[in-house]
Amino acid sequence: MRTVFDETKINHLMLHNRLVRSATWEGMCHDDGRPSDKLAAYYGTLARGGVGLLISGYAFVRPDGKQLPGQLGCHDDDFAADGRRLAEAVHREGGKICLQLVHCGGQSSERAAGRQPVAPSAVKVDQYPELPRELPEEEIAELVLRFADGARRAREWGFDAVQLHAAHGYLINQFLSPLTNRRNDRYGGNPENRARFLREIFRAVRGAVGDDFPVMAKLNGADNLAGGLELDEAVQVARMLDEEGIDAIEVSGGTPASGASSPVRQGIESREQEAYNLPPAYRIKQAVSCPVMVVGGMRSFEIVEGIIRREEADYVSLARPFIREPALTRQWESGDESRARCISCNGCFKPGLKEGGIYCVVDKIERESRGISL
Repeated sequence: MRTVFDETKINHLMLHNRLVRSATWEGMCHDDGRPSDKLAAYYGTLARGGVGLLISGYAFVRPDGKQLPGQLGCHDDDFAADGRRLAEAVHREGGKICLQLVHCGGQSSERAAGRQPVAPSAVKVDQYPELPRELPEEEIAELVLRFADGARRAREWGFDAVQLHAAHGYLINQFLSPLTNRRNDRYGGNPENRARFLREIFRAVRGAVGDDFPVMAKLNGADNLAGGLELDEAVQVARMLDEEGIDAIEVSGGTPASGASSPVRQGIESREQEAYNLPPAYRIKQAVSCPVMVVGGMRSFEIVEGIIRREEADYVSLARPFIREPALTRQWESGDESRARCISCNGCFKPGLKEGGIYCVVDKIERESRGISL
């Protein structure tokens, strides 16, 4: 019987358990995306907590792919020494780290990107802050190479894997979604054409890092948005990736315009509200041969354990619980199966904007009330 604490392998990468720290923006980098010592220390703390795989915050592959302040960048070879410090901070604690590659496309802004944002089509939809510029085919080809360059740097810097962010309404997802992709050329129309950008990126990335280096993808099971990517087409995309040789697929869902069904839902107070992306993840798992990860509202060990035992997914990903309790993995492994203390308030993101780094504000208030300094 499979357990949460099995040792497993993705491609050639050995993992100590089936728990994954899913990517989240930390807001700890320099303005140009250069990794900071603060971020390296934060990743070291997460790795010390025992999680099997740590996926970095989303790293933009081109400067105009940036969305938020303090966002990580992987677009510059001059970042090599700082990037190596991130990987080394995790490896010193016995952990493994994956660099998540992204271009935010139409979900960026002129203020963040330094110029008009780009997207598959020049349409204004609710998830975009402003009207983007439509990408010509020659620039699409250039962006494919930028993803490959980011992956090459990840391997050179000592990261253990890369993940292509094809979810949450960012550029790859914008190509996949019929809501944001209105093109009439070979990148638009039917699902195969809309998946062309993702497949070209995967092939270029694979060529840059080799067959023995894990290349994963984060995919929406659905955009949870009228006119957006739906489950049946997401399953088709997952099959395409599987046929291409993807090493794992992490299933999420939603965009910033998806309301209560966004990627970071609030008010997860009961077991019934947990694992909200499990149904689409299980559908995708039944359609592919590669390992499948599921993220979304995991708080109870018995739910995590049940997903693994029933083989509904191969790995379970958490993000916000590790912000409050970075050692949650070791707690569960020790036999203390208490529910994660995260209350899904999303307050952790506010200090990322105002103070240069995320942290759990609820935990800070509680500690200060007891006279405990952070």
